[in-house]
Amino acid sequence: MGKSEGGFMSTLSALDAFPKVNEDFFKKTMSGGVITLVASFLMALLFFSELRLYLAPQATHELVVDTSRGAHIDINFDVTFPKLPCAWLSLDAMDISGEMHLDVASHDIKKQRLSPSGSPVSSTEVHHVQQTQKKKKEDGQNTTCGSCYGAENEQYKCCTTCDDVREAYQAKGWVLNNAQNIEQCKDDSYLQMIHEQQGEGCHIWGHLSVNKVAGNFHFAAGHSYQSGSMHIHDMAPFADKALDFTHKVHSLSFGKPYPGMQNPLDGVTQLVPQKATSSQQGHKAPTGMFQYFLKVVPTDYIDKAGVRTNTNQYSVTENFRESSDPTAGGRSLPGVFFFYDLSPIKVHIQEQRASFLHFLTNVCAIVGGIFAVSGLIDGTVYQAEQVIRKKIELGKHS
Repeated sequence: MGKSEGGFMSTLSALDAFPKVNEDFFKKTMSGGVITLVASFLMALLFFSELRLYLAPQATHELVVDTSRGAHIDINFDVTFPKLPCAWLSLDAMDISGEMHLDVASHDIKKQRLSPSGSPVSSTEVHHVQQTQKKKKEDGQNTTCGSCYGAENEQYKCCTTCDDVREAYQAKGWVLNNAQNIEQCKDDSYLQMIHEQQGEGCHIWGHLSVNKVAGNFHFAAGHSYQSGSMHIHDMAPFADKALDFTHKVHSLSFGKPYPGMQNPLDGVTQLVPQKATSSQQGHKAPTGMFQYFLKVVPTDYIDKAGVRTNTNQYSVTENFRESSDPTAGGRSLPGVFFFYDLSPIKVHIQEQRASFLHFLTNVCAIVGGIFAVSGLIDGTVYQAEQVIRKKIELGKHS
């Protein structure tokens, strides 16, 4: 029994791929110590680099066809107009399905008046285009039926306020150019605020919920309305005023943010080009239309915990088109327009972490590779030292 055990142990010893050398035969050199230090430093550096990659999740990108239907998109915006008052601004949104939101006013949109220097001059308020102060008589008295100045119809037989006159004109497809001559408009707060806020700026922010189809939203001056297939803004109150739509987009996104998300318009400032601000003496400086053409790409983001975020990325191209005086029949409406279109391709982004076995394999490869390479370098350096030393010794004896 003892002989069989001894034979088995001898067989195992013969299979040893790591034969041991007596310590008396080891020779340590200074070059070997330097190589050992460098190799140890490289091992530590590559180990921590591999550890960082293992702990940090890696995002994989996949392109698929977007099959979602009947969805909505949240548009988040934050824009400052340093040279356009809040009372002058209106916000409209419309899409190719025919849905329109004119003079958008909701609790999700806020605005703040700014002084010419950019500091706030009022508290934050909900955005809406100022409505007419309706003059009311004391209780118990009848309201006089006012004239609609030729715009009477079945709906508007009497116009008791400036709003009524304006709406009756809009129903006819007319533009109210002489509001100062309308009796009902003498106490119109909208016209008063246009005059009072001249020279101020406006900070407006919030979000819109729109259909998931191509469309646009824009900031322009004056009340907006629809006449047949034409989208019209009432520019009459601004006949003697310069409309400077210089602006800064603090942020613009389509949906919720996710880690690493980049919105190309964040922080962009646009000034009216110099050629558009120069004018002949005695004439207003012309204004123009800032156009942003956005390609919105639906995106699904899944983090390492499996939480899914449905959002959107976008790319953008921009253009500025100088417009003639809109109150004199100019065809280009001055303002800031964002035209967006949806991509049929969806980006699927998923966070993944490498497996521990993959990390362990890479660490072993790092340690083994550096150890083998450093051994080859050490052997080469040692042999070179021996050859040089022998040549030196031969030179001394000759």
